[in-house]
Amino acid sequence: MIKDLEQKIKAYGLKNAIDYEGKAQAGSVLSSLFHEGLEKSEVKEVMPKINEILKQINSKSLEKQKEDLEELESFISHRKVRAEDELPELPNTEKGVVMRFCPSPSGPLHVGHIVSNMIQSLYTKKYKGTFYVRIEDTNPEKIVKEAYEQIKEDCNWIFGNVKEYIIQSDRMEIYYSYVRKLLEKNAVYVCTCSQEKFKEFSEKMKDCPCKKLKDQEKRWQTMLDKEGYKEGEAVLRFKTELGMKDPNPAMRDFPLARICLSEHPKQKHRYRVWPLMNLAVTTDDIELGMTHIIRGKDHRDNAKRQKMIYKVLGLESKYPWTAFIGRIKFNDINLSKRNITEKIESGEYEGWEDEKLPTVASLRKRNFKPEGFAKFAIQRGISEVDKVMDSKEFFSIVERFSKE
Repeated sequence: MIKDLEQKIKAYGLKNAIDYEGKAQAGSVLSSLFHEGLEKSEVKEVMPKINEILKQINSKSLEKQKEDLEELESFISHRKVRAEDELPELPNTEKGVVMRFCPSPSGPLHVGHIVSNMIQSLYTKKYKGTFYVRIEDTNPEKIVKEAYEQIKEDCNWIFGNVKEYIIQSDRMEIYYSYVRKLLEKNAVYVCTCSQEKFKEFSEKMKDCPCKKLKDQEKRWQTMLDKEGYKEGEAVLRFKTELGMKDPNPAMRDFPLARICLSEHPKQKHRYRVWPLMNLAVTTDDIELGMTHIIRGKDHRDNAKRQKMIYKVLGLESKYPWTAFIGRIKFNDINLSKRNITEKIESGEYEGWEDEKLPTVASLRKRNFKPEGFAKFAIQRGISEVDKVMDSKEFFSIVERFSKE
């Protein structure tokens, strides 16, 4: 365990609070402790202490926080944090670094994708690791066919170190093989309850009758069979650790696969059962040997779900090191891919390169430089704090970094 742990938690907590308007974040403090030598195996023991201390710190005024930090600043290992400096070290890099960016081909990539995912590209460059772009196209209803090639063009420009582009719909048999593994471990079941009925069971914290049925392999085959269940009649569910009694409703026997009969742009009608995000993501992270994941903090529940699947498969020790980052919220631009696509189709914009759009294609056309976005990501680091900006402020920073 780290020497002077409590003082270091207080010192890093105070520093983080002062940097972010008086509110310290546990994730940022934990990241600092990793640099002090905290082991991953010690996190469970240390987190209650971090939360307890941060609660005290966050209850104080900013002025009081600054006073307290003066007394504890000697416990901080000072590192440069200017934009031109390198990113802080990641833990557990001895066996290499494998990371990923997972866009959906539901529309054009935009500045929000750069802000959220540049850091993964930079870390794999830093450690001479492997960076995958995994195109998540297992939702046939929401795919824009042109997005496949545009994503590749955009990522080659903004990142420059993509080892391989993985298309999930080309990996369907792999996902099915993982369903079979989960069936063998009695970890999933086919549920034929309506959404309304299952919601009712969930609210009452009771199992649905489908969970107790013994013929789950046969029911899965009926999902796959063209003459079997119809669209909307069945989903594959994961048997979570606490089941329907989990205090978090999002953890109650969440779905892993569904029937969708819409034509897929690439696969046409070859498949009728499509994996949902948590099945496809977990399978790919295992198969591709993912070691580190940095994702938006809105994915905390998904991270928990995916870790449950690792555990059931006996791979808990291989679950990637995971950190969460906050969002950059632009108060003057709409980053909805659907909204952008609809306005392009209606003729309001000339195309994905229209200079009025915040798309990657537009930024490239307007001569922005990837290096400017990289420096912004380095300066921001791994922070769970959301930041609200207007686009003019953001792009002026990126332009200045590009010139530097």
